[in-house]
Amino acid sequence: MQQKTKETFIRLILLFIGLVIAHLGVTLFLLADAGADPFNVMIQGLRLLVIKTGLFVPTHGIVHMFICFLIILILLIVDRSYIKLGTIVCMFCGGPIIDFFTWLLSGLKIGDAVLPVKIVVLIIGCGILAFGMSIVIKSEAGTGPNDLVAVVISDKSKIRFAAVRITTDVIFVVTGFLLGGKFGIGTIICAFLVGPVADICMPFSKSIAERCVHRISKNNS
Repeated sequence: MQQKTKETFIRLILLFIGLVIAHLGVTLFLLADAGADPFNVMIQGLRLLVIKTGLFVPTHGIVHMFICFLIILILLIVDRSYIKLGTIVCMFCGGPIIDFFTWLLSGLKIGDAVLPVKIVVLIIGCGILAFGMSIVIKSEAGTGPNDLVAVVISDKSKIRFAAVRITTDVIFVVTGFLLGGKFGIGTIICAFLVGPVADICMPFSKSIAERCVHRISKNNS
């Protein structure tokens, strides 16, 4: 029992590290102001919608966390077996991590840079996001709420994941764009680079996770 607890703890640490890395990439997208990844285009649009109501001015991270919370509530009704401890960690930590990196890097004025510099930043952000995503996935401690949307729909409908993921991303982008979210070259770069780069990173991230878990098992044997 003690070994199982330690293994779960290690996997959660790995998930959190991956989450921090991935959201650093997301923050670079947002600061470049040339189009975010599909889910965050929608978050941008919803944030603008809230601001227009005049009630208050939420940060991007707060809106991100709230939408993730709504997704988890829906999943609790549809099929709670998809929700793991790591999913809750993603919900509570994703938004604040984005807000922290936004505050930390805002002095770089990336949004005021010339387009070639922005493109370089976006490509770097893609690589960082993909690497962090691969660590989160291979931690096997849970999946972020936004990623679970496509997973659950694919499982329930028996439609291939790739087709569902493309469809949900299109819906995220269209919804966000109609609400005022920033769709641009960054969104296109994300669509073409994140998946392939994540695939490249998967074996490395899996190796890291397995070595960490194996070391715990070895120490307890």
